[in-house]
Amino acid sequence: MTSGPTWTIAEIADEFGVTHRTVRHYEDLGLISPERQGTRRIYHRRDRTRLNLILRGKRLGFPLDEIRTIVDLFDAPRGRRAQLEYVLGQLDERRADLEQRLRDAQDALGELEQFERRCREDLEKLG
Repeated sequence: MTSGPTWTIAEIADEFGVTHRTVRHYEDLGLISPERQGTRRIYHRRDRTRLNLILRGKRLGFPLDEIRTIVDLFDAPRGRRAQLEYVLGQLDERRADLEQRLRDAQDALGELEQFERRCREDLEKLG
């Protein structure tokens, strides 16, 4: 395998704040592929970087199939126009979705505030 620093599953899981089961799940899906020495998993910089990208994609709300495509682009030669355009398109779609969710949440908060105000007014009238 490659030289450089390596990590155990415990170190990787602790660093990223996930369970061993989560790390193994991403391995089972083929999103990361640590070196195996018997039953031990040895994680290299590539695995660590891919896990970071996976978890970032999850935080941003991307489904795993999109995360796979984006993470796989990490291994592709840099500068491939179609790949970069794909990622940018996905980011634009995700941004639009998050902005709509933000507007929806702000609307819901406004409605809650109005309802709360009416309830407090009614409670005050009741003495």
